[in-house]
Amino acid sequence: MKRIIIFIVVSVLCLSFTGCGIYNKYTSQTNVSSDIYGTTEDVTAAQADSSIAKLSWREFFTDPLLQQLIDSVLARNTDVKSARIAVEQAQISLRATKLGYLPSLTLAPSVGVNSYLNQGSLVPTVTYSLPLQIDWNLDIFAVNTNQKRKAQAVLKQAEAREQLVKANLVSAVAQQYCMLQLLDRQLEILLFTDSLWNASLETQRALWENGKAYSTAVNQMESSYLNVKTQIVDMKRSIRSVENAICQLLAVAPQHVERSRWNSFELPQRLSTGVPAQLLENRPDIQIADYVLEEAFYNTQAARAAFYPKISLQGVLGWGNNSGIIANPGTLLMNALASLVQPVFALGKLKANLKISKLSQEDITQQYVQTVINAGNQVNEALADCQAAREKDVYYKRQIQVLQDAYDGTHELMDNGRASYLEVLSAQEGLLGAQLSEATNLYNGSRALIALYIALGGGAK
Repeated sequence: MKRIIIFIVVSVLCLSFTGCGIYNKYTSQTNVSSDIYGTTEDVTAAQADSSIAKLSWREFFTDPLLQQLIDSVLARNTDVKSARIAVEQAQISLRATKLGYLPSLTLAPSVGVNSYLNQGSLVPTVTYSLPLQIDWNLDIFAVNTNQKRKAQAVLKQAEAREQLVKANLVSAVAQQYCMLQLLDRQLEILLFTDSLWNASLETQRALWENGKAYSTAVNQMESSYLNVKTQIVDMKRSIRSVENAICQLLAVAPQHVERSRWNSFELPQRLSTGVPAQLLENRPDIQIADYVLEEAFYNTQAARAAFYPKISLQGVLGWGNNSGIIANPGTLLMNALASLVQPVFALGKLKANLKISKLSQEDITQQYVQTVINAGNQVNEALADCQAAREKDVYYKRQIQVLQDAYDGTHELMDNGRASYLEVLSAQEGLLGAQLSEATNLYNGSRALIALYIALGGGAK
């Protein structure tokens, strides 16, 4: 046993000075440009704790029905369940890798029956052995250590992907919910317009019957009225389509989705994004890119470690008999062996694997950089959309006010025979279009605000 220990110590002393690099740990990427969000008027003074991404989705979305819907989706969605399974698989792999530091034990019992001729008769003999074989690969050159660290990186990837799936679902549910509210509001506008235009049509028919209007005026008015009717049908169909999309996320059969009425949603005047470096700790996709780079780093370390020798201990401990006589407990079996295997020439495979691993790591580094750039671009786009929606909202409100006054005035003039049906029709269509556009713009603003929240790394918790 003493010789085995001396053999191992000498081997390690001779080779350890060449293998220091294989023990290095991965250093996470931490550099983010201070102007990653670009230039925009919407960004407040950067403060570490001011980002809206710091809010949980329950704090960001305060509508109780929306909160209930998000909870149900996160509990029932099949993508979330698949992501959870991937995390559990990675946890099992990590536990198995940690056990690689321990020796493996194998029990290989055997029994043999032979016979020999003795004085004209066959005499049977029985031999047996009960060996417990021990095989222990010593992790002198960090082979198992790099595998364990790689498995940890894979586990962190799986956990971050689970968070990414949840964040994307929160975003999808919130946007679909807002779309339902928009469609409800637009349907409400169309139904109200339907009642008004029906009254205008009846007035125009009365004027025609009394010889104060032409039949063409009635026909034009009725055509516009029927157009509103078709829009109502389309709007109801769109509502059902969005409800079905939400039911898909819920993994349930198509059904009605409860939601709050469209309220007086106001876009915020200023938005707080926080410091750019928070993207690294908030956004799951950036975390995944970093963990993938960490995995590639340990793949390279493993390729380096393959150049160094493998030192292992083997042993056998057990009982057996070789004499043909059954003994109890038999003869004690015991032996030990230390071995060192040093690669000398592997047909260029080791060098090729190392070069490929380095190139793969370099490629993944570039992908990480691009992921961060994409994140900054998404933040800038969401900020720009919020700003545009807020500016347009002022114009739409004023436009609706002007068109409402124009409609009321022309309708009164037509009743007194001082305005044509074309003027009233034009005022009606202009007012309807402006009301629908205002609602759509507010939806676009709310969608941009949700996109900004997710782009900054919110929604995962």
